[in-house]
Amino acid sequence: MTLKINQILASRSAQLLLYKFIRLYSLTYRLEVQNEGEWLDDYLHNNASIVLCVHHQQFFPAIRYFQRYKKYKPGLMISQSKDGEFIAGVANRSGWTTVRGSSSKGGQEALKGMIDHLAMYRLAGHIIDGPRGPFGVVKPGAIRLAHATNSAIVPFYTRTDRAWYARSWDKFSLPKPFSKVVLRFGEKIVFQQTDTSEAFEAQRKALEEIMFHGNEKLKADVR
Repeated sequence: MTLKINQILASRSAQLLLYKFIRLYSLTYRLEVQNEGEWLDDYLHNNASIVLCVHHQQFFPAIRYFQRYKKYKPGLMISQSKDGEFIAGVANRSGWTTVRGSSSKGGQEALKGMIDHLAMYRLAGHIIDGPRGPFGVVKPGAIRLAHATNSAIVPFYTRTDRAWYARSWDKFSLPKPFSKVVLRFGEKIVFQQTDTSEAFEAQRKALEEIMFHGNEKLKADVR
């Protein structure tokens, strides 16, 4: 039974069906986008390299909007799990160029693939606490990627006034139909190369704190 389900999820028809569902479902949102201009202008006109970072809980509301970046060929790391196969198929249809791997499997090869992709296209997305959490705990990958490519990290956050939350490690958020969704970009963060593990850990914790406070502020603004 499990094998059959995995085969269904890996099929192009299942991926296409979910992709179309997400597009239609997202049309019901009342979407407000905040603070996009600065980093996007820097990317377009100053040849800046950007890594967009988000918590695993919050990426769903941004999927449809991020299709506007399709022409820039943004990269995205997706795990090598069976679920990842399904998600990667949907992400590829949404305009992302996926690289398979995660902190738990295939991480080094995937990081190299992301570095190569960023060197060419200068834009990537990264789920900072995926694929298995704990929630809000920043994994080293985003900072390693930024160091290797001289990229700025731009956090983004999503919040809705009405949502369902999954009973999972991240309490995955699914906005209810016709709810208000706010997509807010944070300020650019530039981390210099580090010489010690202690300095690297300080940067990781700094990003973790920035993401936490950004989420808390958006939570207070959207009720």
